[in-house]
Amino acid sequence: MSELDPSVRVAVAAPSLLGEGPMWLAGEQALWYCDIPGRRLHRFHPATNASRYWDFHTDVGSGAPCADGSFLLALRDGLWHFDPRDGRRTKIVEAPYDAGTARFNDGKCDPAGRFWVGTIDEPRRPHAALYCFDAGRLAQRQDGITVSNGLAWSPDGRTLYWSDTAAHTVWAFDYETGTGEMSQRRVFAQFPGKPAGGSLAGYGGRPDGATVDAEGCYWVAMFEGGRVLRFSPAGELLREVRVPALCTTMPCFGGPDLKTVYVTTARANRTADELARLPDSGCVFAFDVDVPGLPVALAAPLA
Repeated sequence: MSELDPSVRVAVAAPSLLGEGPMWLAGEQALWYCDIPGRRLHRFHPATNASRYWDFHTDVGSGAPCADGSFLLALRDGLWHFDPRDGRRTKIVEAPYDAGTARFNDGKCDPAGRFWVGTIDEPRRPHAALYCFDAGRLAQRQDGITVSNGLAWSPDGRTLYWSDTAAHTVWAFDYETGTGEMSQRRVFAQFPGKPAGGSLAGYGGRPDGATVDAEGCYWVAMFEGGRVLRFSPAGELLREVRVPALCTTMPCFGGPDLKTVYVTTARANRTADELARLPDSGCVFAFDVDVPGLPVALAAPLA
């Protein structure tokens, strides 16, 4: 089950401080992702190895594509509409928290185009929450967590996955795509906590960003675990893929057939010894799979 998959490779060699939020745009055949503290949104074309990035005034937590080629972005100070064709940025909603101690984190759209986005409490208190942006309104839907992550939906849209990285827990909910209602919260996957004393020996990591494939299996990056895991819809661990970076942050499916898994990683605040051992930390990795992913969900029209 555990493997050093021979197909794991560096896809983007320029490292991010904290790469996150990868999304594949089929119309462009391009991978987009953000560097949160680097305050950048990146675009990468695998066919040509061409890269470009856009700088922002504050942390870029996550985003979702719109049908017209623009993006809905969750920045530290609120939700923004961004058009990479002319660089125009328009704030849509103010951040619903103290931006001095919190920021938006993992976010993506449900099958109906609602943008779901969680927060991270930087002092690591259980003050973070999960929000839904729908029809111009941002509403809190869950709270009492520390680091919101792991958002994904089953292929039929009837199951929503969400995690609290700090609690080492992934939950599943029954989900109504028509209304956006979530119910019947239950533990989908639970992982052992981080060892006391700072040693990572024997530690498997904690759940970070995630995605779902066409068979409904949940793929999750394990931060400080150096791996990506695949779970069946019933919560059975099916596969473990080792990545040569300890801090994997989020997988997504891409490529012409959606059978390439791209994995963002982080290098910020890692020790010199770790970076010497894993020099590609912060790069985007890729590996091949047999079961394709699902197309990225687009944000509903913003106006």
